[in-house]
Order: sequence, then C-alpha cells, then structure tokens
Amino acid sequence: MEKIKVLFVCVHNSARSQMAEAFLNQLGGDQFIAESAGLEPGVLNPLVLEVMSEICMDLSENQTKSVFDFFIQGRIFHFVIAVCDGANAERCPIFPGITKRLGWSFEDPSSFEGTHEEKLARTRVVRDSIKNEVEDFIRTHQLVSF
Repeated sequence: MEKIKVLFVCVHNSARSQMAEAFLNQLGGDQFIAESAGLEPGVLNPLVLEVMSEICMDLSENQTKSVFDFFIQGRIFHFVIAVCDGANAERCPIFPGITKRLGWSFEDPSSFEGTHEEKLARTRVVRDSIKNEVEDFIRTHQLVSF
C-alpha cells in the first residue's frame, strides 16, 4: 500500500511544522511519510529543540525548507497541513493532484515572551497539542488507502 504523504507548513519551518513532521514520522508507522516546509524558511527554534529533546526526539540536525521549492519540484502530497494562523496558511501554494488542505492553528513559539522557563512551558503546551492533533489525524486516516 502506498504511504500517505503529508506536508506540514508554517511560516519559518522552525518550530510547529518541524514538530508535526517528527511526530507523524514517529507515530505513523509505515502508513505515513511526513515532511515540513516554511513560507519563509528560517532557523530552528532553540526552544523547540529543547522541548523535543525532553521527549527523546532530536531535531538538531534538521534543516528548514521552502514550501515553494517543493511546489516548483512538482512534489505530490495527499495532505498539506498548515500549522500556522489562517492568514499565513492562505499564502501556501496549491499543490497539484488530490491534495487535501487542512489548517491546524497553533501559537508560534517565536512570539513567546517571559523568562526562559515561561517560554519553555508554553512551548511544551504547543508541542503536546501538536502531538495530540497528529494522533487524531493518524486515527482518522490510517485506514484510508490511496
């Protein structure tokens, strides 16, 4: 059976989309393959690296990627899931094929203010929310074959 291909997109590909990609690839077994990209690729968020390492997921070697590069390459995805706010999600290109677009809005860890511990605590909330959303996505789509 062909794997369900999922692209997670956010603004900088530095936090939310990276976490979603990691969770789907870890939890999705052999039925899913996830990638992530950004509208304006940036630098991996150190808060995200820290909270993901707390749950034994090392993202430190990941690179940020451009969603427009994937589009130009003609990449095909079954799902393109925007994990940023709705206004930025509207900036995503329309991929060819049978792509279904979904929107999961999560707070951007780069916008968090306060002490390091306060920012970490809020980033953990985002991490756990993304993990829950990915688990729901897997339950909903694992029996669908393409």
